[in-house]
Amino acid sequence: MPNILKNASLKPFNTFGLEAKAKLLVAIKSIDEAIKLTHDEAFKANEKMVLGGGSNLLLTKDFDGLVIKNEIKGIKIIKETETDIYLKVGGGEIWHEFVLFCVTNNYCGLENLSLIPGTVGAAPMQNIGAYGVEIKDVFEELEALNWETQKLERFDNSQCQFGYRESIFKHSHKGKYLICNVTFKLSKKPKLKMEYGAIRETLALNGVKEPSIKDISDAVIAIRQSKLPDPAEIGNSGSFFKNPVITKKLFAKIKDQYDSVPSYPIDESNVKVPAGWLIEQAGWKGYRQGEIGVHQKQALVLVNYGDGIGKDIENLAYKIINSVQEKFGVQLQPEVNII
Repeated sequence: MPNILKNASLKPFNTFGLEAKAKLLVAIKSIDEAIKLTHDEAFKANEKMVLGGGSNLLLTKDFDGLVIKNEIKGIKIIKETETDIYLKVGGGEIWHEFVLFCVTNNYCGLENLSLIPGTVGAAPMQNIGAYGVEIKDVFEELEALNWETQKLERFDNSQCQFGYRESIFKHSHKGKYLICNVTFKLSKKPKLKMEYGAIRETLALNGVKEPSIKDISDAVIAIRQSKLPDPAEIGNSGSFFKNPVITKKLFAKIKDQYDSVPSYPIDESNVKVPAGWLIEQAGWKGYRQGEIGVHQKQALVLVNYGDGIGKDIENLAYKIINSVQEKFGVQLQPEVNII
């Protein structure tokens, strides 16, 4: 049975670097340990929260329950064809380290998702995405432990009900499962995606004419490092808000006033607009209030400069939401989980 800590600090386990206490904290390193935990009185008697890398989390108070840290590791080839490879990966693996493993081995599909913080188990919950790629594009299946039945269940791509930063694990299945491992289908014959963001420009600046998977990964890392603060230096959770999808009618109204508004078509009726652009136009970029604020280079990122308080960051987030709603008629939604 894994050791359960009492009154444990969660500051080392959230990238905002916010101080909060967990009544109980336990690290799980295998499926067997997770099953054993379900029989423990501490598990039965307390509210539960699963924690991965803590990179998509805003702690506004202490957690009066059991925090379960997913530390299930391992990368295993389970199937291979002439063109594809299937990797089963432990939910506790660090996401970026796994991506670099794939890049090193020339497995194509995840290079555009380089340097995203968090763990493998959290990736399908959010359907993480960047630069034209989402988890759903390479996702085969996952195995998750049903806390109530103590049974391991499989979920394929369709069962996960992936959407934009969405999955079934954020809604009807929220808090009911521990994602133990995820299987990815990656390509051994690279089909590089370079149309999004500044990937092509960055490759050109680096003098790369025939890019490899590693070149794409390096370009994405360089772009992200130029725009986003390192949580080791300034506490943050990356993009705090989702990019809103709005009707073309509303977009046309905004474009009448702001001709430079960027957008990405979704379908015949809707477009996606960068939340960072909206927040910047509303005057929030670089805003600081004591120990918290909006990052100077990227308005999508809320930051903790040192001794910030989670509740203050939450209040700032809703001030920004109200401000953007008032100015543009667009309702922003937080991407992070607010506890």
